[in-house]
Amino acid sequence: MSTQSRLDKVYREAERYYIDQNTRIVCMSDCHRGVGNHADNFLPNQNLFFAALKYYYERQYVYMELGDGDELWENRSLKRIVDFHSDSFWMLSQFYKQGRFHMLYGNHDRKKQKKRFLKEHCGEYYCQSRDCFCDLLKGIQAKEGIVLKEKHSGNEILLVHGHQGSLINDTLWRLGRFLVRYVWRPLELLGVYDPTNAARNYRERKKTELELDCWAERNQVMVIAGHTHRPVLPKPGESLYFNDGSCVHPRCITALEMENAMLTLVKWHVMVRHGRMLSVEREVLAGPVALGQYWN
Repeated sequence: MSTQSRLDKVYREAERYYIDQNTRIVCMSDCHRGVGNHADNFLPNQNLFFAALKYYYERQYVYMELGDGDELWENRSLKRIVDFHSDSFWMLSQFYKQGRFHMLYGNHDRKKQKKRFLKEHCGEYYCQSRDCFCDLLKGIQAKEGIVLKEKHSGNEILLVHGHQGSLINDTLWRLGRFLVRYVWRPLELLGVYDPTNAARNYRERKKTELELDCWAERNQVMVIAGHTHRPVLPKPGESLYFNDGSCVHPRCITALEMENAMLTLVKWHVMVRHGRMLSVEREVLAGPVALGQYWN
């Protein structure tokens, strides 16, 4: 099935989430949380991620994770990932308890599409201080797409991971998982990169971005995706395709914020303050730009 037809299907079946001037949403993706070993690409940025989530939690944002939150191609057990990155999952659970966490699945965590899998692996956790099991993300469901619909204008935004239609990442994703787990991962440790990875393969990345851009233009629906790891916030009139980047950039993570019906692309990184004190800082990369300008 082509990328265009796959996106058509996701768009038709997606849950609608109504937004207005007061809606606050932050989109992040491609955390690729691992098990804390040398192959865990999320490990260097885990404190940045926690600090960013705390900032958005305190400011009443809804957190949308656009797929590949956990690395389930290289790792078999989501439970081990939850145990190692318990601080991050605890923060996610605080959003979830208030109905402010929505999870999409990508190609690297597609197993989350099964309700039973999520129930078994992150429905609860063992709290050592209380010596009992406590709810974590009990009852959560991972979706393939969500549509944000403006209450007054009716304009729509499709949130999706962005791997849809890719031969190795979508149609033959089990083969892709096998190759990553047993072929490319061992080779990567020797310095050989996975050529099917859209984040590292320039041609694959450009092809993916072009397909998403074409679908958005054809349907006049804004698309916010991840997958390629390249953050994108175009100028009005240029495109309806946006990308929140990833949480595994060297020394930073990126996010796409929506507040006051405006979009802002930001990054979170460590800065050295006066007196050589280190602090996690939020920096605007592009925007803010009013949503309405993209449809006028």
